[in-house]
Amino acid sequence: METFECIEKRRSIRRFLDTAVEWEKVGNILRAAQLAPSSGNTQDVRIVVVTDKSVREKVAEACIKQYWIASAPVVLVVYSDAKDTKRFYGLRGEKLYSIQNAAAAAENILLAATDQGLASCWVGAFDENMLNSVLGAPNSVRPQAVIPIGYSEMEPEIPKKYNLVDTTYINSWGGKIVNVDLVFNDFSAVLKKKISEAKTTAVEKGPVIGAKLLEKGKEKFNKVKEKIKDRVEEKRLKKEKALEKELGEEEAVLEDTEDNI
Repeated sequence: METFECIEKRRSIRRFLDTAVEWEKVGNILRAAQLAPSSGNTQDVRIVVVTDKSVREKVAEACIKQYWIASAPVVLVVYSDAKDTKRFYGLRGEKLYSIQNAAAAAENILLAATDQGLASCWVGAFDENMLNSVLGAPNSVRPQAVIPIGYSEMEPEIPKKYNLVDTTYINSWGGKIVNVDLVFNDFSAVLKKKISEAKTTAVEKGPVIGAKLLEKGKEKFNKVKEKIKDRVEEKRLKKEKALEKELGEEEAVLEDTEDNI
């Protein structure tokens, strides 16, 4: 699966089939999490793989009673062990970098699962102390995400997203890009937008534009009509002058004839 196809296909799934997940796929997911970036390569992320049904049920209970979590055959609990991160980066390392490192690993987990035809969901609502107690984790580590994984029982629609121009600034906060799709060479999006605008204009302004075109058509028709009328009159006058000239020449001939008689 291509990278962007995988990103677009990923969804938050909360209904799973009662089908086991192959350990090979679980291993690939864990490898993807391990390859995620971490501050200073401290690699402070730890993961608990939960497959036992009774433990999954307890994890779901700790996640503010989100019992659907237990229906997934595999649940990954992503932890941060900020000991080294704090030692190298102080309070910022403990309170920020360790969270970012775990988030990077969690995103890799979601994408690796999607790439292998699996479904997943990032869960962040849980009682930390209760979760640590269920999994026997020390108080020195902190759970950052619970990710149930399995085969999806549903195919949700693509969720609506804000327009990129509304969430992206250029060079400074609030700096707007007039046509962000064109800037990023997404010409298909530009064409789609223009077609949509044209359709909207046609629907909203169609009657007004139609009336204006009709009025202009009438004006042009009247002008053409006047020109035709003028040309007809012009031709008539030319014919009259030509006839007068011809009659005048005949009268002159007759006068000459009478004089000679």
